[in-house]
Amino acid sequence: MMSWKLSESSMAVLLLLFLAVAVTAAPDEDAYIGVNIGTELSDMPHPTQVVALLKAQQIRHVRLYNADRGMLIALANSGIQVMVSVPNDQLLGIGQSNSTAANWVSKNVVAHYPATNITAICVGSEVFSTIPNAAAVLVNALKYIHSALVASNLDKQIKVSTPVASAIILDSFPPSQAFFNRSWNPVLVPMLNFLQSTGSPFMLNVYPYYDYMQSNGVIPLDYALMQPLAPNKEAVDANTLVHYSNVFDAMVDAAYFAMAFLNFTNIPVMVTESGWPSKGDSNEPDATLENANTYNSNLIRHILNKTGTPKHPGVAVSTYIYELYNEDLKPGPVSEKNWGLFNANGEPVYILHLTGSGSVLANDTTNQTYCTAKEGADPKMLQAALDWACGPGKVDCSAILQGEPCYEPDNVIAHATYAFDSYYHQMGKAPNTCDFNGVATITTTNPSHGTCVFPGSSGRMNGTLANNVTAPSMSSTSSGSPPARGYYGMSFMGFLVCLRVILGSLELLL
Repeated sequence: MMSWKLSESSMAVLLLLFLAVAVTAAPDEDAYIGVNIGTELSDMPHPTQVVALLKAQQIRHVRLYNADRGMLIALANSGIQVMVSVPNDQLLGIGQSNSTAANWVSKNVVAHYPATNITAICVGSEVFSTIPNAAAVLVNALKYIHSALVASNLDKQIKVSTPVASAIILDSFPPSQAFFNRSWNPVLVPMLNFLQSTGSPFMLNVYPYYDYMQSNGVIPLDYALMQPLAPNKEAVDANTLVHYSNVFDAMVDAAYFAMAFLNFTNIPVMVTESGWPSKGDSNEPDATLENANTYNSNLIRHILNKTGTPKHPGVAVSTYIYELYNEDLKPGPVSEKNWGLFNANGEPVYILHLTGSGSVLANDTTNQTYCTAKEGADPKMLQAALDWACGPGKVDCSAILQGEPCYEPDNVIAHATYAFDSYYHQMGKAPNTCDFNGVATITTTNPSHGTCVFPGSSGRMNGTLANNVTAPSMSSTSSGSPPARGYYGMSFMGFLVCLRVILGSLELLL
């Protein structure tokens, strides 16, 4: 069991802070998941395509790193709530000129509101760590942007804040003894005063991946990934006896304690960035598809379940996932390019484990993903996999018999796609149920056509595991592997056709 202890001389102060934070943090029913939209892609989708993807995934909250006019126009009348940003390279100008700030708000906010539902403005991003020379004007920039909103009578609808890197919080484990880097207090104190007076959130970027990587083995992987832990594996704050089962909650509570040390106990925390990379360099072995899937799936469930943190149970921590797309133009290591949930073509990088956790991003696992035959796959392998699906896989393949809705087009790719997708949904879209020795792939494009409606569209498959049969994979050597063509003397589809002919003849005789 991980544990930290503080000296007894500070215990009384901590207990007072504990009570202050607990009393002022009120339950909030509006926890939500949003997504950051980066644009460093060599083939960045058109804004209308981006919005179409957001709608398909029922994403209702996004953060832009700028105030791109094309995106703001495309987001108009979409119902999606938008956070726009003052880029870091514009911060100095805005922080030194009230009129520059007013012009920025007029051009990038007033011109689009209310058709585009702008709810917040992020003034800069991680200013203290990325452009520390501009920190001196940060509070002025916040105030000038807010004054422009007041002048347009939009200050109640649109909040103003600045995303902060969690690295500014020192001694963050245990959370109860966390405090901000004191060298920044001359900026942080007036900044927190501003947030408190305007009812704006403290925006925090939380990256358990980096905390894990930099801990030299102190932080277990499961603790970083938000995996369920046995009580004896949880981290215990010895000063408050509060148990922490993941880095994310501990860091959010550390932010609350750090603010409390500066006597601010009623500013809500919003996490503006969090995620996990799906690919990395050789020295980043834990940047994998499975870990990215695990972290983001656990994070989404955690936020939408309104769990709160151990110190603030039931208090919303709305969170924006970093990020919507993989960004191949990002500089730096391989991991920097692979934080996205989707590729530029809209295909999911991985299929989130989100069944039963709500609607946002759950379309990937409940409604709108399909299993299809790969283009260019070996026809013999496709036929063998088709035979397996309609045989040992126990898929109802009657719809692809001659005269039935999905018989046309009469080729192995079309018939295999129907069988693969049926099996995929029959098995509840479980991992590895869309492989079939490498000839199948997952897509978000509905393969239904004409009167041929695939199971994922019709809802006939409800996600229950049918007969506990495992789909064949590349490494499968068990008796469940798809047989070679002719294993049954004829293909299973051929057998079904013959059976149908025989039954038809019997009906005529009777």
